[in-house]
Amino acid sequence: MQQTILIAEDDADIIELLSLYLGGEGYHILPAENGRQALELVRSQKISLAIVDIMMPEINGYDLIRKIRETQNFPIIILSAKTMDTDRILGLNLGADAYMTKPFNPLEVVAYVKAALRRYYSLGGEASTGAPIEEEGSLTVGELQLDLYKFILRKRGHVIPLTPTELKIVVKLMQSPGRVYTKAQLYTCIGGELYESDNNTMMVHISNIRAKIEDDPSNPRYIKTVRGLGYKIEAD
Repeated sequence: MQQTILIAEDDADIIELLSLYLGGEGYHILPAENGRQALELVRSQKISLAIVDIMMPEINGYDLIRKIRETQNFPIIILSAKTMDTDRILGLNLGADAYMTKPFNPLEVVAYVKAALRRYYSLGGEASTGAPIEEEGSLTVGELQLDLYKFILRKRGHVIPLTPTELKIVVKLMQSPGRVYTKAQLYTCIGGELYESDNNTMMVHISNIRAKIEDDPSNPRYIKTVRGLGYKIEAD
């Protein structure tokens, strides 16, 4: 089944450019010139991934992402002219999986899209055939249990909602408890190479995960920072 990319962007030239490159890779493109139109498409169409601008009429990108995350878990890539760290952090906190800034290289956007889709669908999302990818067993660290069949994380039996990017990071860490992963290694697992500007992005993802899995995020039991190196997960 052909995968569908939603492009929520009020600049017609950018929609045309991205449609040209992504369409050339075989993706079906659904353009939306404002946030309200994008939300209607999310509710009426089967979306594989969304590329979202922040500054849009009707509904801005932040509110659009918030509304999407109420019901949908597909990957979201923000593509925005807003370059402040606060904008990046807000977007990621709302549930975006990546934040790219304008001006951009369309080939880099294509690479991000391919990586996000590959990682998401290999981690238990709906495959392109419509059938879930099945794996057996589970991973357990302390009170955390990751179901490798459904790719659902539970703590004390309660489901912990994670974005696709957060899930990829948790899977990587839980596969090797005690092993230290650098930011670059973790960024590779979520589908890209680490650039200097991405350091804060990974910190935000880790902070968001801690907020969901830790009893006291300021004194984490599970995900530990190894100063100067990276992160690891352990039970104590």
